[in-house]
Amino acid sequence: MPQPSIAITPPRSSTVNFLLVCGILASLLYVAMNVFIPLQWQGYSFTSQVISELSAIDAPTRSLWVPLGIAYGVLMIAFGWGVWASGRGNRPLRVAGALVLVYSIIGLFWPPMHQREVVAAGGGTLSDTLHIVWSAAWVAFMLAAIAFAGAALGTRFRLYSITTLVILFAFGVLTGLDAPKLSANLPTPLIGVWERIQIGVVILWDIVLALALLRRKEIVAPAAKGSLVGAAA
Repeated sequence: MPQPSIAITPPRSSTVNFLLVCGILASLLYVAMNVFIPLQWQGYSFTSQVISELSAIDAPTRSLWVPLGIAYGVLMIAFGWGVWASGRGNRPLRVAGALVLVYSIIGLFWPPMHQREVVAAGGGTLSDTLHIVWSAAWVAFMLAAIAFAGAALGTRFRLYSITTLVILFAFGVLTGLDAPKLSANLPTPLIGVWERIQIGVVILWDIVLALALLRRKEIVAPAAKGSLVGAAA
């Protein structure tokens, strides 16, 4: 009996490829935001202040950060859609794409915090509480997206995703230890370093995922009853 042939499906549409490229563009935009926007705030410290302080209420950089942050969020939503669209026949990748969409939407509507001096003086509001809730939700969905994408693709990407999760956990603990000091306006000499390592790891993971999917070939093999099964190259 002749063996069923394996056929490579037609290339992804240019639209899906564009959506995946949006993830790379979003990452580069966020890096640029974190390099150049702090320079507009005299006295801002990359090492002792967190990224959220750049968009804090009444922060001198808020008016610049917000529109660029919206552009970043829109690009990430497009990227999440691209990941989801790339997951035909690969349920974990579909889930990962949906999770990227969710945490990107969460990030687009992130409530701002007040500056640490205001919070320490008792001037915090519901916006500060929601900022923490949004942070927790964003982290949860982001970690889940990394886990599902790692399970969806090859062994190397899976190991890379596991390494990413380990780094995020380690530096997340360090950031968490300093967080109460931020609210009390106490010295936090390295909180900016810890947080930027985490963000950098996530941005790099986004880029690697986008490149992996852009290079990925979808292979479809007829199953015993004629069904189609997708697999990653």
